[in-house]
Amino acid sequence: GFIFGTSYHLTYESNENYEVEIKEKLNQFNRSLSTYDSNSVISRVNKNDTSVVLDLYFINCFNRSVEISKITDGAFDMTVAPIVNIWGFGFDESQQANESLIDSLMQFIGYKNIEIVGGRVSKKHKETMLDASAVAKGYGVDVVADLFEEKGINNYLVEIGGEVRAKGVNAKGILWRIGIDKPIDDVTASHRELQAIVSVDNKSLATSGNYRQFYEKEGIKYSHTINPKTGYPTQNSLLSASVLADDCMTADAFATAFMVLGIDKSIELSNTLDYLEVYFIYTDSLNNYRIYSSEGLNKVIDE
Repeated sequence: GFIFGTSYHLTYESNENYEVEIKEKLNQFNRSLSTYDSNSVISRVNKNDTSVVLDLYFINCFNRSVEISKITDGAFDMTVAPIVNIWGFGFDESQQANESLIDSLMQFIGYKNIEIVGGRVSKKHKETMLDASAVAKGYGVDVVADLFEEKGINNYLVEIGGEVRAKGVNAKGILWRIGIDKPIDDVTASHRELQAIVSVDNKSLATSGNYRQFYEKEGIKYSHTINPKTGYPTQNSLLSASVLADDCMTADAFATAFMVLGIDKSIELSNTLDYLEVYFIYTDSLNNYRIYSSEGLNKVIDE
């Protein structure tokens, strides 16, 4: 099916068909965190609707996002929404990016400008807005996987927009094998080659890269990953960041953060986080492809 502007694929072993329940779960989730739904919880928060009642999806996503913002020193930040919009990658493309507009909006960017107090959102600036696009697909994967867990399903694969969580074995009785794409510039995703294949056992895998979502204007390539500290698209040698974690929301958010941080800072930070394994594709000073893979991820790569 389709959700969050992308496709999803679910495979699970069961004598029951849970399609109706799954779709209802995803629709509930969409009504909470989709910025493309003008009546969703997050959209009403962005419009400063004081009557909006925060649900658990929003609260859980917000709280985990703030935790990851702190860990990454703001490289991951949901409040980057206004900047993402003016660069043409968000839910409102009514304005075009320029230096003065970016400077005027940056005062509203920063996870410290917004918090939940007494079950309500409190903002320092009414202009501060949230964008869950860098974490919602991963969280949506977790929502479906948690439903399968409730149903006692032990063998499943959940994929939403390329973010994956898998448990048990596939129909052939072997661990689920997930491909990591080579970072080939292709907005259509019609030309794909695999860089590596990972066997996933009760883990989540999320990948962020700038080789699909970008546009070129006057000979300059603009990536969809915006640096919350500068307001400009990231420009560094890291082409793709894949993260293995227990839950997909965490993997999704860190994959985005690493794309902002670049290869050196990402390696340094990832080495301090024992609940993550990483696979980075980057270019060296001679523009050659290079791979950095953590010890734990090396163990699950299929040759």
